[in-house]
Amino acid sequence: MVALARHYGDGPMSIAAVSRAASVPSAYLEQLIAPLRRAGLVASTRGAQGGYQLTRPPELVRVGEVYRVMEGPVAPMDCVSENLADQTCPLIDGCETRPVWLKMRDAIVDTLDSMTLADLISQGNARRQRSAVSVARPPS
Repeated sequence: MVALARHYGDGPMSIAAVSRAASVPSAYLEQLIAPLRRAGLVASTRGAQGGYQLTRPPELVRVGEVYRVMEGPVAPMDCVSENLADQTCPLIDGCETRPVWLKMRDAIVDTLDSMTLADLISQGNARRQRSAVSVARPPS
């Protein structure tokens, strides 16, 4: 998704190009793209100039959306899943450790939902710039 976000606005990106950019084997990438396409986050175009592209600008795609499509509801433990139907433990009402798991789930949800694909790109660019500066400086 980050590779597609970097390419946003430049038309479809072939699976081979995404594979190179993301260092993910094409066969595995094909499996990853399918649920993203079904969820409406990615569109596919057939033909010689075809490929895949985001359906929305990277600023409008939350990391949490991508996570949930690929992994399902956030659930560090079943008893605190975002999906209430998954919370089936008979010990929930008297569980002393459940508050820890709830707090952990909420922190994960807050983190995932507070970031967009554009944020990931800008943070990656900033890290690369810092690395380039530190490499360019002679040792002291």
